[in-house]
Amino acid sequence: MKLKEEDLNPMLLLLFHLMVWIYTLITFLPSYLLSWALKTDSALYGSEEERAKRVKAHSVLGPEGPYRAVNATKKLVTSMHLGVDTLDKMFEYAAMRFPHRDCLGTREVISEEDEQQNNGKVFKKVVLGEYHWLSYEEALTAASQLGSGLASLGQRPKNNIAIFCETRAEWIIAAQACFMYNFPLATFYSTLGGPAIAHGLNETQVTHIITSRELLETRLKAILIEVPRLQHIIVVDNTPTSWPGYPRGITVHNMAAVQKRGSRPENGNPIRSYIAVIMYTSGSTGIPKGVMISHSNILAGITGMAERIPKLSEKDTYIGYLPLAHVLELSAELVCISHGARIGYSSPQTLADQSTKIKKGSKGDTSVLQPTLMAAVPEIMDRIYKNVMTKVEEMNFVQRTLFILAYNYKLEQLTKGNSTPLCDKLVFRKIRSLLGGQTRVLLSGGAPLSAATQRFMNVCLCCSVGQGYGLTETCGAGTISEMWDYSTGRVGGPLVCCEIKLKDWVEGGYRSTDKPRPRGEIVIGGPNITMGYYKSEPKNQDDFFVDENGQRWFCTGDIGQFHEDGCLEIIDRKKDLVKLQAGEYVSLGKVEAMLKNCPLVDNICAYANSDETYVIGFVVPNQKQLLALADQYGIRGSWEELCNSKAMEELVLKAITETAVAVQLERFEIPRKICLSPDPWTPETGLVTDAFKLKRKNLKTHYQDDIERMYGGK
Repeated sequence: MKLKEEDLNPMLLLLFHLMVWIYTLITFLPSYLLSWALKTDSALYGSEEERAKRVKAHSVLGPEGPYRAVNATKKLVTSMHLGVDTLDKMFEYAAMRFPHRDCLGTREVISEEDEQQNNGKVFKKVVLGEYHWLSYEEALTAASQLGSGLASLGQRPKNNIAIFCETRAEWIIAAQACFMYNFPLATFYSTLGGPAIAHGLNETQVTHIITSRELLETRLKAILIEVPRLQHIIVVDNTPTSWPGYPRGITVHNMAAVQKRGSRPENGNPIRSYIAVIMYTSGSTGIPKGVMISHSNILAGITGMAERIPKLSEKDTYIGYLPLAHVLELSAELVCISHGARIGYSSPQTLADQSTKIKKGSKGDTSVLQPTLMAAVPEIMDRIYKNVMTKVEEMNFVQRTLFILAYNYKLEQLTKGNSTPLCDKLVFRKIRSLLGGQTRVLLSGGAPLSAATQRFMNVCLCCSVGQGYGLTETCGAGTISEMWDYSTGRVGGPLVCCEIKLKDWVEGGYRSTDKPRPRGEIVIGGPNITMGYYKSEPKNQDDFFVDENGQRWFCTGDIGQFHEDGCLEIIDRKKDLVKLQAGEYVSLGKVEAMLKNCPLVDNICAYANSDETYVIGFVVPNQKQLLALADQYGIRGSWEELCNSKAMEELVLKAITETAVAVQLERFEIPRKICLSPDPWTPETGLVTDAFKLKRKNLKTHYQDDIERMYGGK
């Protein structure tokens, strides 16, 4: 997707192409000599362009599959290192290889202060210092001491323990302690509501929970009376050291104090088939489900992921800020640990210099850490893309012209497998610095990534984007696109740890015999397929099955099609498909993904009732764009008044309709009515998950009055 060049000054266009021609001429000889020096590597692997065109996967049988990666057609891969078959062994192996290398890093908090905004709200701002690091050897010791301390508090092997904590170094230390001592770890998102947390803690019958001071005081304390089995709360913060005012029978400990205790329990060592994690989902479709994940499941999954990240080594730096209770973040961090990379911790509020919690003039985490590896969900990347493109629109004519020319030139060179160091240095250096300036691989997961955003990341952030597909039930492993594949809309071929079938879904009109490409429900099989849902046998029988060879499979509910080169494309979802009154099927997820291309839209939820003839939508508008639109039409009012304005609704609907037509949505797929939401949807509101997936049930309840208005014609 190129940026438009029609209105550019012909002289500037000529000047730019002249500069590029001179630069190409000057660099031709060094580039030619370098290609000779690297001819052995090229002979083995081919150029990036050649590798991108290669077949990634084959079907072992017919068009329905199973499809396997070309380097795993005979046997699926289960682990990285011989004999390293549990997660505690993996960490010990890494500590043995890289004892003195940095492992886990946390920034020092220099100062905190309250800052009043123009609208009267008060935000907490921080000034942070440098990262302080634990080496691999120190992290291993800390985990061992914590596990021993937990045992001294009565925690027993094979008895569940819970962690309800933000993403931080102590989370991984606690997890490794549990892996070592065979304590199955139940994980919960830090944004889950009280009833969901209480449900999970009671279902897993935990007596011990690891949490932070803030979450204990703001979330956990209020539901303690509903969790009668709970006896010990371990707080990862160092202060305070005394905790009065808690119910009788519950003792609160600081993590440092627990590490000083200890006696190793008997039969503590796990085996590969034991449960390592019971990972509670975000509850996007109702009550959170606990997914039982064994040591061997996780090891297979991270082995498959690591194979897709080129030149992964102990020299890499990863920034951890997504929820560790999400399978994408946990898997990404374990991949890094298995290769001796260092992990510096962050949060969405402190990630960049412009983040909401960073005091103006001080540096965000990416600027200080300068990570080479990063995972992100599309929602975060979409925000970066829209913010930068808004700034491009505000540039003067010459700046905007040069940016568009450089963007389109680099896009063309990328598809040929060529680098563009001049453009990177002169045009994109400042944008690249948003993520620290050293990012080489960005892994996207959790939801589909739009073509426009992916192209922007490739061009402006000067890094490869690996778009992946996986679920908690598959340990996050399914597919990841190769880093030199710059095609969009696809999620790559199957990982070496799994295989994929396409199952006919006749009701939706998807069959493996479809032309030109086989289509159907995606079914994933392999050693990464988890043990099922905790205490939910009926659901296990619906979603999981074991074939005649003893291999486990998971039915994802997602609809995909395989391209000729073995890459998978997600095209629909069974649960997102709604049949309108006239019989047309509408894929709500597809509609939302397309309409997010509208500059006025920050987030959108499409909704359709089967008793009605049209689609409606709830929209979180982009504040800057909406205010500009209101100013253009002379509409005055506060932010809330603008969002409740009928005139503004009609103007935004017109823009959304124009976008829908441009991306070729069908007439019946285009929302006929919308309502504007003045408040963003965050995990804290309960309207989206921690991975920013829509919670459709909650959104329907929240906007019930608007639904009745839009369908009732009120």
